[in-house]
Amino acid sequence: MPYSVRQRTASVNGLELVVNESGDPGAPLIVLAHGFPETAHSWRHQMIPLAEAGYHVIAPDQRGYGHSSAPRNVDAYGTSHLAADLLGLAEQAGHDTAIYVGHDWGALLLWDLCRLHPDRVRAGVAASVPFTNWPMAPIDLMQARYGDRYFYILYFQRPNEAEEELGRDVADTMAKVLWGASSAAVSDPLFFTTSDLPAMADTTFLTGRASPPPLPWSWLTQEEFDTYVHEFSHSGFFGPVSWYRNMNTNYENTHRIPVVQLKMPTYFITGEHDPVNLLNPTAIEYMSQTLPNFRGGSVIPNAGHWVQQESPAAFNEALFQFLNSLDA
Repeated sequence: MPYSVRQRTASVNGLELVVNESGDPGAPLIVLAHGFPETAHSWRHQMIPLAEAGYHVIAPDQRGYGHSSAPRNVDAYGTSHLAADLLGLAEQAGHDTAIYVGHDWGALLLWDLCRLHPDRVRAGVAASVPFTNWPMAPIDLMQARYGDRYFYILYFQRPNEAEEELGRDVADTMAKVLWGASSAAVSDPLFFTTSDLPAMADTTFLTGRASPPPLPWSWLTQEEFDTYVHEFSHSGFFGPVSWYRNMNTNYENTHRIPVVQLKMPTYFITGEHDPVNLLNPTAIEYMSQTLPNFRGGSVIPNAGHWVQQESPAAFNEALFQFLNSLDA
């Protein structure tokens, strides 16, 4: 009997989370955590292959996203709360431990989950965003580095501005963000920093963004794109941007936890043209020297930031290579 993806709403941690699910309940559990600005829809190419491989797969629209609950207080979006959401979903599925796979902000959440609850993570796979042992509070570090020059994470700290800008024309926002961080637009300055950064006061997140070509793209159909637009038209961007506004709080909650406690097997997957990879090309080497049980990384050729969507076959191959090694 072929597997399908089913959707339900889960009551967890005081919230209602929309969950995509596939595979047999009771099978080994994998929880997929999306990033910004994505939803569980970003894992559409992984759900059924993982189910067919014998896993029970859960991919939530995380708090603030889509039709899941979206608290209106900024501090509700710290990783201590977000981690509790994921652990609650695992508990409801009957599991004390699970394998967690996170992309972008989901990867940042994964690393904090591993620190906060190491006994609850059987293994972890981070996509796009590597482990970073911050030397100081990250927003303070960015402010020291950029001063009054533009950097998007600092722009996101300003109350109301980013969510208003991003929500003004959701289809335009999503097209520019999804295209701008893909391999096809590797020269677009969406996430890049240069020596001649504009002043923060003169710049917004979408200022000067390249206009993407008409859909469909090689990795995104019109229908898939419309799904994102529909979800963000409902949720807006306050919740998603608020994840960024908790970076210093997340640091305070985790930085005293020794990295040596991250003994679970971990793995990293990124795209060759992912802006994060281009800005930090030594990440895999750093993690191999820092994390106690780091099993290596895969750099997917010709893929950008949306690696599991842009190159699903290569991403899945790398993911299964790691998952299969867990039982070897």
